[in-house]
Amino acid sequence: MLPWSADLAGRIDEHVISSDLLRGNPLGDPHDRPLLVYLPPGYDDDPARRYPAVYVIQGLTGFVATWRNRSPFRVPFPEAADAMFAAGQTPPAIVVFVDAWTSYGGSQYVDSPATGRYHSYLCDEIVPWVDRNYRTLPDAAHRAIMGKSSGGFGAMITPMLRPDLFGALATHAGDTLYEYSYLPGFSAAVRHLRRYDGDIWRWWRDFTSRVAFTQAEDSCLLEVLAAAAAFSARPDGTVDLPFDPVTGVLHPDVWQRWLDWDPVRMVPAHADAVRGLRAIWIDAGTRDEYNLDVGAGAFRAALRDAGVSDELVHFDIFDAGHMSIDYRYPMSLAWLCGRMAE
Repeated sequence: MLPWSADLAGRIDEHVISSDLLRGNPLGDPHDRPLLVYLPPGYDDDPARRYPAVYVIQGLTGFVATWRNRSPFRVPFPEAADAMFAAGQTPPAIVVFVDAWTSYGGSQYVDSPATGRYHSYLCDEIVPWVDRNYRTLPDAAHRAIMGKSSGGFGAMITPMLRPDLFGALATHAGDTLYEYSYLPGFSAAVRHLRRYDGDIWRWWRDFTSRVAFTQAEDSCLLEVLAAAAAFSARPDGTVDLPFDPVTGVLHPDVWQRWLDWDPVRMVPAHADAVRGLRAIWIDAGTRDEYNLDVGAGAFRAALRDAGVSDELVHFDIFDAGHMSIDYRYPMSLAWLCGRMAE
């Protein structure tokens, strides 16, 4: 491990993609988005060879540039992946780092009238662009998606919604089983909103007028607002909270709209899609602060109930919390690449 970047055996191409689907989005966020494409060692040596592709998406508040952030005694994922490919530890693949950031910190990789068409942007703009510009194997059997937290959620739902595009996934502590992951945060949000007379938009105006994350309530309320913008926006873009911000009483109809996006609850309606996947990696830490280890187990059980063969699934609960589990990414990447090469 070096405290500075090292030369890669492969290379990373940096692009800016001008998205028609994100142009004019409700938040006024940029429609020109960065895209990083990692090419494995040897890509330029054989112009006839084609490669599987793995799309990597991030959790809430993540954006493409943070993949290169360095932590003490940790190697950034792109460098760890490069070392793995250079050592021949797994079949080579193209790795695509996608940006889906919004002003609320993230899009949950869904189409929403409050944020924009980020699911369509990923599936209908980014994937075709990569296939046109790089030597991919352009079929679902050789295309995977992976991510952590909100990115893990995106990795779970995208192959269910678009089995024509993605045939494998890896979810690290992905958002699921919402009664244990999201619901416990609602009471904390109500307490925080007392400072703002129950008005989350009053908090938002304050949050955006000062240095972010300098108040105790910032992370909690941002998580609630970002999820509500993704899951419970009205057609006109108005964002409905799933609870009364003063009393905390759930709004059952709005909460149900959140539950409709719970990957555990989505599996039965997309049983054919999940049975058609080639590889599914599921993991989470046993001390996850959002109880996503419980959700991981529930997602695993839902897949089994839907008829997904145990041979297609890697399931692992390990000793960790929600943060600092990025060292797991090369493990799932290697496993996915091996499965797509079979």
